[in-house]
Amino acid sequence: MKPPSDSDAILVLPSQGEGDCAHCAAPLYQSAFVTFKNDTIACVKCGGLENLKFLPSGNTALTRRANALSAVKYVVLKFSPARKHYERQGILARPEILDQARRECEADEAAREAKRHASSARRDKQDAAHIAAFAARIRELYPSAPVGVEHEIAAHACRKHSHRVGRAAFAKELAPESIHLAVRAHIRHHHTSYDRLMSSGADRPDARHLVAARIEETTRRWLNP
Repeated sequence: MKPPSDSDAILVLPSQGEGDCAHCAAPLYQSAFVTFKNDTIACVKCGGLENLKFLPSGNTALTRRANALSAVKYVVLKFSPARKHYERQGILARPEILDQARRECEADEAAREAKRHASSARRDKQDAAHIAAFAARIRELYPSAPVGVEHEIAAHACRKHSHRVGRAAFAKELAPESIHLAVRAHIRHHHTSYDRLMSSGADRPDARHLVAARIEETTRRWLNP
């Protein structure tokens, strides 16, 4: 299967070892990579790849610098049957280009590390402010909730990288719907038999139906000034 086109780069695939080069008829198992040339598969030599080295994905700064120093970008892709699309594996570049890119990365590593720390500290501060605001909004909307529970709910709902409701875009604006969803989730897990029902093998829809009345009752109590 031919990979998607990329106007800024020449796309390269790891050789599957099947068939022959369309240009020199060499068996492709002898070639580590193949590329497309005039809509036909070319081996390393015919595709102009034989003097290039492979740089795996993972080091963003090194890859970015190597691409910037290269006159032509070569992007290595591999098809994932599980995900049904091509995934980036790395790039190909001339050895001297990679050496220069590594030297430049080493030269400013300390500055880039300091910048990463500063960015991380700034994001942590923003996260803490968001959690505090989320907790305050819970207390505002649920004035009769147990003392301190708003902080527990906010910390859980807004946990970084959790993909929970507190991380959603509308939660950043402290939309009431995000608050209600977070509170109801907390009540479900901490004030009903939902978790026990799930651990005993109940289906999720059945378990939610069985605890719905208790959630509504607790929600009304917490909402009541």
